Amino acid sequence: MVNNNNNISNIPVSLYAAMAQASDAIDYFGTLSPDEQQEIINYTHTIQSNQDMQDYSNKFTSFL
Repeated sequence: MVNNNNNISNIPVSLYAAMAQASDAIDYFGTLSPDEQQEIINYTHTIQSNQDMQDYSNKFTSFL
């Protein structure tokens, strides 16, 4: 579950949709500090396709 001190309202819809495909990705995101969450959000602005976004968010599950 995402913590209360997070950037959940700042998550791009495409990232949230990709993470929703695997609840572990959302869980991982929730364990990050606000600065780490913001780094991920910033990086997603460079991703061009939905498949690339999905591939990126799928990597989060390997960190758990």
